[in-house]
Amino acid sequence: MKNIILIGAQGAGKGTYAQILKNDLNIPHISTGDMFREAIKAETPVGIEAKNYIDQGQLVPDTVTIKLVDERLARDDCKDGFMLDGFPRTLAQAEALDKITDITHVIILDVREDVVLQRLGGRIQCRNCGFIFHKTNLPPKVEGVCDKCSGELYTREDDQPEAIKKRLAIFYEQSGPLVDFYDKKGIVHHADANNPVPREVADDILKLIRTE
Repeated sequence: MKNIILIGAQGAGKGTYAQILKNDLNIPHISTGDMFREAIKAETPVGIEAKNYIDQGQLVPDTVTIKLVDERLARDDCKDGFMLDGFPRTLAQAEALDKITDITHVIILDVREDVVLQRLGGRIQCRNCGFIFHKTNLPPKVEGVCDKCSGELYTREDDQPEAIKKRLAIFYEQSGPLVDFYDKKGIVHHADANNPVPREVADDILKLIRTE
């Protein structure tokens, strides 16, 4: 069983590599955003609870997010493993996740700031399903149209250089204790995510996972 967490700054390529790895490993890629959207659409009790916070413009508290993760990991498609992207983000979330399941691999995607700035400058996202494309590295088949759901693609306002740098600072502040937590368990592995070829980065990650 491979229970994997992908940790990396915005622009490190978590979503891109996960789309490749989920097919190679035959396990689901679970992102926080997807979990929220699915639970809200299905009107599960946790989804309704999360929607109440979102509709009020409030952050969804950890207690609700953790219940959502627990609900998602209990589904049949996770019985042979899963790949989490976007959770946990904090030490408190990691400690809560530790009570739900055993994580076998934590992959840290190491990436330079200049690479992040270049990548996010070309990022485009679907307004409907949230899938992220890149104008150069992962372009949609039809310009401005999502391959997944035919939704409209747009560039996020917070993908400006100064906004990106602020988000990077927050990420490094939050991820330090998180990485230390998993490092003590001996399950942390580093992958060079500066490589512009997603398939090669994914292959490096596969080697880290399969050599154990």
